[in-house]
Amino acid sequence: MSDYSSINQEYTTSVAYFSMEYAIHQPLKVYSGGLGFLSGSHMRSAHDLKQNLVGVGMLWKYGYYDQGRNEDLTMRVDYTTKYYSFFEDPDIKVQVTVFGKDIWVKAYRLKPETFGSAPIYFLTTDLPENDYLSRTITNYLYDPNEETRIAQSIVLGIGGGKVLDAINRHVDIYHINEAHALPIAFQLYDKYKNWNDVKSHLVFTTHTPEKAGNESHNFDLLKRASFFGSVPEHEIHALDSVINGQFEYSLAALRMAKKANGVSELHGIVARDMWKDYANICPIDHITNSQHVGYWADKALLQAYHEHNDHWITMRKKELKKQLFEVIADQTGDILDPDVLTIVWCRRFAGYKRPDLIMRDYERFIKLITNNDQPIQVIWAGKPYPKDQGAIDIFNKILQTTLTSSRAVILVGYELGLSALLKRGADIWLNNPRYTREASGTSGMTAAMNATLNLSNLDGWVKEFGKNMDNSFIMQHADSSQGMEEQDNQDARFLYEIMEQQVIPTYYNDPKKWSQMIRRSMDDIFPFFNSDRMADEYYKKLYNA
Repeated sequence: MSDYSSINQEYTTSVAYFSMEYAIHQPLKVYSGGLGFLSGSHMRSAHDLKQNLVGVGMLWKYGYYDQGRNEDLTMRVDYTTKYYSFFEDPDIKVQVTVFGKDIWVKAYRLKPETFGSAPIYFLTTDLPENDYLSRTITNYLYDPNEETRIAQSIVLGIGGGKVLDAINRHVDIYHINEAHALPIAFQLYDKYKNWNDVKSHLVFTTHTPEKAGNESHNFDLLKRASFFGSVPEHEIHALDSVINGQFEYSLAALRMAKKANGVSELHGIVARDMWKDYANICPIDHITNSQHVGYWADKALLQAYHEHNDHWITMRKKELKKQLFEVIADQTGDILDPDVLTIVWCRRFAGYKRPDLIMRDYERFIKLITNNDQPIQVIWAGKPYPKDQGAIDIFNKILQTTLTSSRAVILVGYELGLSALLKRGADIWLNNPRYTREASGTSGMTAAMNATLNLSNLDGWVKEFGKNMDNSFIMQHADSSQGMEEQDNQDARFLYEIMEQQVIPTYYNDPKKWSQMIRRSMDDIFPFFNSDRMADEYYKKLYNA
């Protein structure tokens, strides 16, 4: 079964790609952050390359959440029902068992031509045939309730597998993007009755060394939830993936898959080290995350780049800054200056990503943004997990600073549309996670596609890209074996030093060097960090391996 007039003969292996979130286009709000941005670009490149691939995801009734403001401008979490008229209804319903109860799962199809992506089946339990509790399973992406989270994995994995069977889709390889969809493996066991056949059809991408990204739950709770489908209990125990009563999703995936991958060269090393003491795990390769040039790059900037017109790149950047600043003025009441060096920190708000590192020495930070000769402007945006009070507190702490300065702003509503505006309007894209904690990161890639220079440490994908004072500004990083407090103190010093000694002087005193760095950045970003390369590598290194 093909979704294109002809499948590219390099990519005939039939693949089903399972992900909890997809950032396909601004109108479809079923994503939270980097995992979704990555999945979205993968689906777009799979479409462009005519790969024999179909996506399976979840149709979240309230999306992730809508980020608003309280009366005092602090961050507010809003939930509103999402309606979409652009889905195709193939009239497919399947049943899955959750906590001993049979519930209905309906699939809606996103057609390839709607947003230029591989076809994706989105699953919902919000159906009149289900009782109230069952209908709420697909309400919230990453629901904080443990039993609901488990149910979501069952719906995605087992429900998704049954949907593919219902449409008679032959599948050679089931790809689980992070371990959320792990129950598809148990659905496959039900079909083949042995782990060797499951292994030959399953591959796994691990996205993070963070505990929150490597899910685990009490084994007895999962058993009651019907998480393992109809697989006999002794066969689950044969996976040897229960540690202190907790069933470890990622460990089980590594034992059931034929091959796995980290999402950058460095993350591949970190992942292999992280799991090296566990027996019977599959090989862990790496495929560096990338993003879709056609979706992300400003067309005029791209044309100027290809025509080697650096002057037009400079002029277009100023136009794009003005467009961004109109949106900022509307949201915050602050009017930024397009002639001032504009530094942007925008991505998912999480403690290890350190959105407030630039403010760690507050007096030094204030001196930078109030300098009248060579000032900087700083923009933040990003969504914390709605129950991560620590990250929300950081957001609100930054807000307090922005209220007293016309050169610092923090925005709400960081989704695909705002993300694109920020990447096009920034001069510098700031990335300063605690070293080795960022598996890949991708936002800096799409910033570079829009003539924005990266200011980063060498974590994640940047290790494969960054060359200081050549295509980016690369700061030193503290020894990751030190305590977090000392790491943060050292890294803040490194950040201030590179800004004061390299970034700010280059922008204001050497515009020719700045333009050369932008060209080198774009030269280096387009060939390798384009998701067409990534989608091709998945076939060569994972699906056909």
